[in-house]
Amino acid sequence: MPGVKRSRDGAEKESEGDASPFMPMFETFRDELDQHHDRRERIIKTSRDVTAASKKIIFALQRVRTLKSNIPAKIASENQQRATTMHVQLAAIATDLTGINVWRYQRQISGGIQEYMEAVTFDHYLKHQTLMTFPEASATLPDGIELTSDDYMLGIFDLVGELMRFAITTMATTGSLPGSSAEVNGDVTARDILMDMRELRMSFQALDTASCGGTGLGRDVEKKMEVMKTCVEKVEAAVYGMIIRGRERPKGWVPDLTDDRQAPLESY
Repeated sequence: MPGVKRSRDGAEKESEGDASPFMPMFETFRDELDQHHDRRERIIKTSRDVTAASKKIIFALQRVRTLKSNIPAKIASENQQRATTMHVQLAAIATDLTGINVWRYQRQISGGIQEYMEAVTFDHYLKHQTLMTFPEASATLPDGIELTSDDYMLGIFDLVGELMRFAITTMATTGSLPGSSAEVNGDVTARDILMDMRELRMSFQALDTASCGGTGLGRDVEKKMEVMKTCVEKVEAAVYGMIIRGRERPKGWVPDLTDDRQAPLESY
């Protein structure tokens, strides 16, 4: 129906001739734009809520001090409640991310999904000391929420930073590098967190990201690559200090990684 003209006080004005035949078309555009902005705001709010909840899960997991073991009951219970809330929030916008809208609003939801990936992969690593695969990570999201390879990869980049914090804090409190023994071809070998981080670094550096263009991975990979390398080097420096000079340090000593006078270690 044609638009209704109203006066300043809201009263309907008398018709001034025939309504424009273009009015219905522009009213349709108006409704579509209103729906677009409402949908976009819902997705942005959900992304922020998921980001905040994921950070709380990560902070709680940083209180864990062992690998390949169950998460302490209190931490696991708190994180399960947060994870349930996130699932409800993501499921609520699943209908807003269907069809072409999956890509139309990718930038709005991407930040929350990356932080979520960081949280679930960190939880998985602490329990199993393995990297959660893309299909496993995708299965943790509610139906209707699609995980892109870019968001998965960028979440793993951020995971390296959490592994660095976990490794250094555990070394400072227990005096040893977290890790476990693994059996390979009948031989039992020790596999620690630094070995896992170096393997991740090697895999990231082998990626061909030159053709990513303006995708999320293409925009952020250079910066995240440098941060990832720095995180691995910090753990290497902490292990060096613990092994070479550990006997000179008092119990509870925390490695100081902010001293610019330290000689840089060569990365392999």
